[in-house]
Amino acid sequence: MPAAAPRTLHFPLKLVCLGLGLLLCQQFAVAQSEKPRYKASYSKHGILNRGEATRSSETGDSKIKVYQYTQANGVVAFADHAPGDRDFRVLSYECYACKPDSTLDWQKMPLFSAEYDELISRAAKAHHLDPALIRAVIHAESAFNVFALSRSGAMGLMQLMPDTAKAMGVKNPYRPEQNIDGGARYLAKMLARFDGNIDLACAAYNAGPTTVTQYKGIPPYPETQAYVKRVKILMKRYQKLG
Repeated sequence: MPAAAPRTLHFPLKLVCLGLGLLLCQQFAVAQSEKPRYKASYSKHGILNRGEATRSSETGDSKIKVYQYTQANGVVAFADHAPGDRDFRVLSYECYACKPDSTLDWQKMPLFSAEYDELISRAAKAHHLDPALIRAVIHAESAFNVFALSRSGAMGLMQLMPDTAKAMGVKNPYRPEQNIDGGARYLAKMLARFDGNIDLACAAYNAGPTTVTQYKGIPPYPETQAYVKRVKILMKRYQKLG
């Protein structure tokens, strides 16, 4: 008989808890439905503040989007979806030096003369490359943004494709030391394949070695031709810095 009393007392309590749970779920659903959604728009610089984004219920954009925001604890985070009501930036990157109609002055634009200096020097020594060439390729590929991601899936500083990253032993392409070493290793392979010809090696880095072999030279792609020209401009400028 004494055991029956607690069950009688607990039954109304269970009903109250259940009711509170349902109420909280309803409130959460309403809050979610009222949250503004933002269309991920893109500036020519690839970065857009939330306040500049267009409110919309559909993104309607085929580009890969990376959302950068700061968590409550101050840690910068990256996600593939908008982080609710937090301020965020939309990051979208294509090959920095591949636009034939680019209005940037490649002879005068600011250089990244000190970024990742130790890692670049180490990779250059390990793979027998000119550090200026590695730095020029990083500049051309991602403008030294470690989280760069193209819509084709190229990742990190030297914009490694997943298969290339795997073949070069890169486990995390967003780790600068792995990305730079893997990219330098691949660049060295392209130079070896094309007898040290920097133009062809850079064209192969951009368009693939098979394409370069097929055309017996730099492919007739405006993007690749612009890329090779700009990498060489950047390399010469970095060489002058010593």
